[in-house]
Amino acid sequence: MAVNESIGNTLRVAFGVCLVCAVVVSTAAVTLRPAQEANRMQFRQVNILQTAGMYEPGTDVSAVFERIERRFVDLQTGEFVERDQSYDQQQASRDPEQSRALEHDPAGIRRQALVAEVYLARGEDGRLQSVVLPVHGYGLWSTMYGFIALERDLDTISGLRFYEHGETPGLGGEIENPRWLASWEGKELFDEGGNLAIEVLKGQAPAGSDHQIDGLSGATLTARGVNNLMRFWMGEEGFGPFLDQLRDRIDAGEFDQAGQG
Repeated sequence: MAVNESIGNTLRVAFGVCLVCAVVVSTAAVTLRPAQEANRMQFRQVNILQTAGMYEPGTDVSAVFERIERRFVDLQTGEFVERDQSYDQQQASRDPEQSRALEHDPAGIRRQALVAEVYLARGEDGRLQSVVLPVHGYGLWSTMYGFIALERDLDTISGLRFYEHGETPGLGGEIENPRWLASWEGKELFDEGGNLAIEVLKGQAPAGSDHQIDGLSGATLTARGVNNLMRFWMGEEGFGPFLDQLRDRIDAGEFDQAGQG
């Protein structure tokens, strides 16, 4: 009898402890969610500002980000479309009603959201300064997520950042190396004939090349993944139609003042 009572008490105590822990964890999750969301948003904003060359240590992120306009683009037509600011492109890519399965899939992403987000960065004078585009694709071990910034000519690369990946530290993880990322700055997406020419090589790029980027030593598959995702997203199945549309609007004088475009 005493043994049974001992077992029963043990089970009741264990159940009580589990219940209390569950309540504490649930309460903490609900309480901390707003702070976590705010941190996630600021992390994203910092990465966008870094890519656009608008961030320095000590920068008031919220204040500077007021010069960044988040817009949404129909990838097939290249036209701006309306979406709520809560729209999540990654989540949309997993929804069959908001995405499409890819037959030609060099970036290894399987599905592509029909609508993508873009960021228009303006200078202090209000004129369009650069465009920041989200890109992602599969490397050796993981999907690599990043942003690329293009100057006003929509050809010259002004910045590149990868903010999430699971590549091997010291090898594929070198996609975060500031020196390698800096080597992209000033490179051009297109050749004189308008053909997409940006390319990550297996080895070292020739000196003075306008379109070629050094590969990553010991990380051939990761470098190939970066090359594939870049050519996919900058091409006709990615942001190509949008870049064509935006280029025409810039040439027509739009985006020359704050609030235009």
